[in-house]
Amino acid sequence: MRVATWNINSVRLRLPLIERFVRENKPDILCLQETKVVNDAFPEGAFEQMGFAHRAISGMKSYNGVAILSKIPFAETGVLNWQGKEDCRHIFAKLAGGPEIHCVYIPAGGDVPDPAANPKFAHKLGFLDDLAAYWRGRDDKAAPKMMLGDFNIAPLENDVWSHKQLLDVVSHTPLEVEKLLALQTAHDWIDAPRRFVPESKKLYSWWSYRARDWTVGDRGRRLDHIWITPSLLPQLQATGILKAARGWDPKPSDHVPVWADFSRP
Repeated sequence: MRVATWNINSVRLRLPLIERFVRENKPDILCLQETKVVNDAFPEGAFEQMGFAHRAISGMKSYNGVAILSKIPFAETGVLNWQGKEDCRHIFAKLAGGPEIHCVYIPAGGDVPDPAANPKFAHKLGFLDDLAAYWRGRDDKAAPKMMLGDFNIAPLENDVWSHKQLLDVVSHTPLEVEKLLALQTAHDWIDAPRRFVPESKKLYSWWSYRARDWTVGDRGRRLDHIWITPSLLPQLQATGILKAARGWDPKPSDHVPVWADFSRP
């Protein structure tokens, strides 16, 4: 079973890129963030043709939006909201006979890493606190689960191109990393890609649109994550990040797909 996550930055605009990824990489489950479309306008027919007969979507006009597309039936689906906002950032689906999958789009947080001066950053920190409290309050840690998506935080030194230069840049500040670590420990989450790529090696999933040529200097950040509960670890076989997708035409997302392969239980 291959599970993939991708901040697609407009599902309708980049539908050809999704079709290419599905055709070449054959995910069984595809989780998307920043779909940027209301539910009624989501291109469900296109995903039906790609083989995703089961779909859970939560979208709004122009902003945010999350979706779980699956070739495996759902036993349950739902939407969760944090910080008193219904802003389409967290959707989940429990697979029939399989794990519970949470697709999450954590707020970016703006440019100023000060919650007193920047409401967007305060919202991000509060969102992380709410999410950690939710997982801390659940008493089913032994049940198989995944939480994946665009977390908008690169927590490790080698998750960014320059640890020292980005310590004051939103997405890698010590306060954000501390909050993300609290979220991770709240439910004993395991960072799946780092089971295969040691922390001593660079690993990125995002390259800024602001760079004239994203390949020069390779100034990336690992903002997109796949976390699993310990009960899924024996089934985890491989992970990957499709860096080449950052250069796909037309108009690529600034994020690339991240995937994990699991054996059947």
